[in-house]
Order: sequence, then structure tokens, then C-alpha cells
Amino acid sequence: MDYNGSETLVGPRPEDMLPATAAAAVKVVIVGGFGVGKTTLVGAVSEIRPLTTEETMTQAGVGIDDLSGVEAKTTTTVAMDFGRISLNERLVLYLFGTPGQERFWFLWNGLFDGALGAVVLVDTRRLEVCFDVMGRLEDRGVPFVVAVNTFPESPVYSMDELRGALDLDDTVPMVDCDARNRGSSRDVLMALMQYLHTLTTNRETP
Repeated sequence: MDYNGSETLVGPRPEDMLPATAAAAVKVVIVGGFGVGKTTLVGAVSEIRPLTTEETMTQAGVGIDDLSGVEAKTTTTVAMDFGRISLNERLVLYLFGTPGQERFWFLWNGLFDGALGAVVLVDTRRLEVCFDVMGRLEDRGVPFVVAVNTFPESPVYSMDELRGALDLDDTVPMVDCDARNRGSSRDVLMALMQYLHTLTTNRETP
């Protein structure tokens, strides 16, 4: 990973390195459709200055990128976002946010490598963009939780209604989230860690 001091990835910075007390580092990917809040979540929760690859949207995306519901968006992630959070003195999560537009999805394969789990961010204005995302995770066998990002103008549904609309298995956790809020975003990551612990425990139980 590289960083040149602006917003371009060119090399690891000292503050990105694993804390001395850490016993384990876990890779987590933050996925979702275009404009659901992935960059916002990584930036809100990261304890280091996050690395981003946000670029100004241009005419090149006209007719290709679906801006329905996010017409005011002016920037987009073209490679990935990166952040880090220590859940406690011994457990550190490295966060990798994926690009949302389908034309950049070819980058997902590398970002998924080595990932222990994922957070799927959902915008209730555009639930349909989640299906391909969740399908890719299921195909790769990556466990995930669903976080419903609360936008002020979004329609409100019950968790049961959303679970049914997403055809989500009852065992997959679903939580509310405000991606702008550090505490709320951290709670999402904690829910993922608890889910992964449950899956590991169930596999180990005879």
C-alpha cells in the first residue's frame, strides 16, 4: 500500500502498523452498492487517518453509473478505502472498503483475499443494489452482517420487513447503523466479531 500525502496510495505509514500489544489482526471488508456510506464508515471508525481513493465523478460515468437516489454525490471510490481500529488491546481490525460501482468490481477479488468477514451496508432507498453484493460474498464463503445505514430521507422499515425483502437467512445478523457515527460504526464491527465467534464455536462443537 502506498501513500503520497494527498489521497493516493503509495506506501504504509508508521501509524498504520500493528500496535505492539496486539495479538491478532483481522481483515474485514466493508461492501455495498454505490453511495451507501462505505467510505464514511471507514473514516468515522478508523483510529488512524484513513487512506482513501476518492476521485471526482466525471462525464465518463454518465450512462454507466446508476445515481438513482444519490444524485448529489460528487465523488466516488475507485480502488479502496483503508482504516484500522483496535477493538481492545489485543485485537485489531484492518478495514478495507470496496468501490461501489460495478465497473470497479473486478478489484473486489483481491480485497476479499484473507478477509475473515464482511459488513454489507444497506440503503433502504436502494435495496436492490445489495443482492449482487451479498451473492458475491456467499459465493466466496465470506461470513457477513448487514448494517442498515440511516439516511435522513430514507424510508423506515422493520427489521423483519427488510430481512424478508433481502431474502436474508435468519442466522445472519442485521443491525441499524449511522455510518457517520464512530460509536454506531464500532457496534457494527462488534456485531460482526460476535457473529464470527459464534460460527467458530458452532464448528468446534461436536
